[in-house]
Amino acid sequence: MNKQENVNEVLDLIIVGGGINGAGIAADASGRNLNVGLYESGDFASATSSASSKLIHGGLRYLEHYEFRLVAESLAEREVLLKKAPHIAKPMRFRLPHRPFLRPAWMIRAGLFLYDHLGKPSFFSNPFISKNEGLLKGSYGVDFRQTKVLKEDIVKGFEYSDCWVDDARLVLLNILQAQQQGAEIKNYCHVEKAERVGDIWKVTLLDKHSNTRFERHAHALVNAAGPWVRSFITDNIEAESPYGIRLIKGSHIIVPKVHNEEQAYILQNDDHRIVFVTPYLDDYSLIGTTDVEYKGDPRNVAIEQSEIDYLIDVVNKHFIHQIKADDVVSSYSGVRPLCDDESDSPQAITRDYTLSLEQEGEQAPLLSIFGGKLTTYRKLAESAMKQLSPFFPEMGKSWTANSILPGGEGYDENLQSMQLRQQYPWINNKTIRRYCRQYGTQAKAMLKEVTQESQMGQHFGEGVYQCEIDYLINHEFACSAQDILWRRTKLGIMLSPEVQAQVSLYIENKVANSTVTPDTMFDCAKKVG
Repeated sequence: MNKQENVNEVLDLIIVGGGINGAGIAADASGRNLNVGLYESGDFASATSSASSKLIHGGLRYLEHYEFRLVAESLAEREVLLKKAPHIAKPMRFRLPHRPFLRPAWMIRAGLFLYDHLGKPSFFSNPFISKNEGLLKGSYGVDFRQTKVLKEDIVKGFEYSDCWVDDARLVLLNILQAQQQGAEIKNYCHVEKAERVGDIWKVTLLDKHSNTRFERHAHALVNAAGPWVRSFITDNIEAESPYGIRLIKGSHIIVPKVHNEEQAYILQNDDHRIVFVTPYLDDYSLIGTTDVEYKGDPRNVAIEQSEIDYLIDVVNKHFIHQIKADDVVSSYSGVRPLCDDESDSPQAITRDYTLSLEQEGEQAPLLSIFGGKLTTYRKLAESAMKQLSPFFPEMGKSWTANSILPGGEGYDENLQSMQLRQQYPWINNKTIRRYCRQYGTQAKAMLKEVTQESQMGQHFGEGVYQCEIDYLINHEFACSAQDILWRRTKLGIMLSPEVQAQVSLYIENKVANSTVTPDTMFDCAKKVG
């Protein structure tokens, strides 16, 4: 199977949806020498995949629901993803205060023992192998009387390892990796209809950039539409969905730092839910999430005052530093499309993924993705390719476990920071650090034509220069201020409304007058890379 050279040729695979699952499958499939097209109705990661708790974690609380396979797979993936994306992912220690009237200490200790060992290949042959093996250290008890962060009645607890990740950029880097391997990638491109014509899928698309329609054909179709996975089947394909979907809203708030420690906190509430308080962007704490059944349009999801009050209440029950609604500098909500397992409460619904392959006789196959979580996206993609392998006997072998995502190749934050400071002395240290943690080694590509500050273009303030905005438009599919300020970066949290308005106006003019289109971006990416 040769890479696509003519857009009129039949693709091997069309993927509907540019969230983490669609992006991961596109990267995996294109690296197996399949001709891939991925089409996203909005921006990449514009729904669920940019509204997570931004954690790569095993899911400690999932052990209570006996989801051992999911937890084991998630735990094993943590170190894989740390190595794949060292610039946007990092280890983080989590502190769990013990509340005697909630889960008993023995239960937490048992859960943490499993958590330390369950993801290791050697666990079942020797469950007592050293917990300090690998990048992530094991759990231990903590005496909180020494920290002076929590209220005095909270004396003891536990500390364990998980990881943090920039969720929206994780999606984007998989998109860029797929594009570098020849996939056709388009955002703001809506799949209006998909129909089988014999053993081929005929897909009609609307390019929202140009308001024009076009067709693509493929041997197989992957429905990775996330919250719209079921409606895509019923409305766009006009078929019956094999599974139901329950939409669970999760909301987060961002406040100035609740504490100055580097650790995150996982708080047990008296309703048996847990809330994370995570260090975020140096100056903030990210607090979430809620679990609320949601019935509306996923595009219109928004936090409610009751959710803000809930999160604030949980934090104030634990920390000496009290917060209030006026402290909230930003918030976001997303819906998790969980496969309906008829659980009684949102908390009990499985976070595992279900893949549904539908194909009879000589029909073109349809693979639909139900559920899933950020941590297991790569394993989900491998499972998807295994399901599709009978239809593509010449498909390459699995490869993503050892691949590095763009910007992570040879990444060393300390070395790169030093080099950038020496080469660009006018850029402040905070901005240099952000460039490293956001673009990795690609930061040099973004700045490669710059030899003096004037060549960085307009300075909007807070370390935001025109050259960065141009780079995101030209090479990262960004089309709007929302794309840039809230997904490609998180600058929207830090910039004043006035500066945001200036950036937005510049982007509107730049995009309106730009000759760069999604079809030419691959050539740009090759030149930058």
